[in-house]
Order: sequence, then C-alpha cells, then structure tokens
Amino acid sequence: MKHLQWIALIGIMISCKKEVPVEDSIYNPPIPPVGSKVYSFETTPAWSDEFDVNGLPDNQIWGYDVGGDGWGNNELQNYTASDLDNASVENGKLIITAIKEASGTRQYSSARLVTKGKRDMKYGRIEIKAKIPAGRGSVSALWMLASQTTYGTTFWPDQGEIDIMEHVGFNPGIIHASIQTNIFNYTIATQKTAKTTLPTFDKEFHIYRMDWTPDEIKAFLDDNEFFSFKRRQFAPWQEWPFHHPQHILVNIAIGGNWGGLNGIDDTIFPIRMELDYIRYYPLKQ
Repeated sequence: MKHLQWIALIGIMISCKKEVPVEDSIYNPPIPPVGSKVYSFETTPAWSDEFDVNGLPDNQIWGYDVGGDGWGNNELQNYTASDLDNASVENGKLIITAIKEASGTRQYSSARLVTKGKRDMKYGRIEIKAKIPAGRGSVSALWMLASQTTYGTTFWPDQGEIDIMEHVGFNPGIIHASIQTNIFNYTIATQKTAKTTLPTFDKEFHIYRMDWTPDEIKAFLDDNEFFSFKRRQFAPWQEWPFHHPQHILVNIAIGGNWGGLNGIDDTIFPIRMELDYIRYYPLKQ
C-alpha cells in the first residue's frame, strides 16, 4: 500500500507542475548578460559620399527602390528612379524631393535611395549630416535594412531594421530612433525606440549617427546619445538578427499608417530633405 501511495503522490506532483509557455523560451531565455567588451571604430571612413558632383546620385553607391504599392504601410507616394526632380546632387548636397503630382498610380512622387549591393556593411558607425523637411503628412527617414534573407519566413521584420532617424511631419521636431525585429516591431507595439527633441530640424543641418556593434546599437543626435538597444548573450534571432550585412536607405514617404494619422497638408509641397554627407566607419577588429 505504501508503494501505491507514493506512486499516487508522484502522479499528483507531476500533474500539478506548471508548464512554461513556449514564448517564454523566446522572450526570457535563462542566459547570462553580454560581456563588457569595449568596441571602437576606425577614424577614417571605409567609404563616404560627400555629394561633390552635380547631377544624379552616384550610381556606384546608390540604387533606387521604385513603385507605389504602399510599401507595407499604405503610403501614398510613388518612388521614381533616376529622376532629377526627386533625387539630385546640387552644390554639395543630395536633395530628396517629394512633389504633389500624378506619378504612376499615385498623386505624389518621391525617391527612396538605397546602397544595397553597392555599399553593404556589417557593424560600424554611420554618420549622416542632414536637414529634414517639415510638413504634416510627411515621414522622413534615414535607416537600414538587411541585405539578405537569413532568418524566419519573411524578409520584414525577421531580418531586422535599424532606424537611424525618423521624423513624422504632424509631430514637428521629434526625432525617433528604433530597431524592429521579429518580436520587437511596431505592428505589435513592441518596437524598441526612443525620441528626442530638435527644434531646428528643418532650419539647420544636424548629424544623425548610429553605432552598431555585435553587442549594442546606439543612436546619437549631434553626438548626444538618446537610444540604446543591447543584445543579451545568446539572444535568439527573433530578438537580435543584427549579425549580417545591412544597407542604408534615404527617403521621404507621404501619408500611410503613421505619416497620415492627421491627414496631409497639400500646401507644403514640394518638400526637400538635404544630405551634406554620409560616412561609414568600420568596427575595429
């Protein structure tokens, strides 16, 4: 009888044991923190664009994302390619211009320049000196996406996104920096993000910077840090996919799920984002 009682007791204990939800193994794996390694960057850029030749952007550095399908965000612009009205280099500046005009199937035109396949990079410091436009309905962005598909089943957000700077026109002077991943992204309101205030965003040039190392991503405005996202040691790809090359994107979007929340002021057009330079400093090995 005693043996039967012990067997029954063990059965009760097993049946009452709490199972750990599957998602806990993704969000909260039992792992130690990242080490305290100090990283540094080269002092000479591996590449840069100083925008010192007038005309179309340098095709050895820049390509174009083209079209007007909403870009997953219900945006209203059509992105053009090799169109001086939307992307040009003038007097030492790259000019991205959004215009109220019929373009493709849309009523706005703009440009989205990308370095994919031309200036991909893995880790490093990216500095962009820029002046960004005001205007309700606009979203200006300096950002990065993966240059390949490595993880999961979708390109976005599984491969990761790094937002060096985003500015939404209905909230003037608020500068955002973020990362987006499989489990940290805006579609489920879990993105890792921060913001800072910049009253002269559209009047003066400022330096937007992102430092990307194997352990951390930091954003700076005029050398003042305002965002940091640290990798936990052995973090799964759903949390930190940033182990592979990415490329830079520069664009002005119109409307959409974020930019169009308060409508579009059509009196603002044309609007321009100006870049004085972009520089990439590799991580020191």
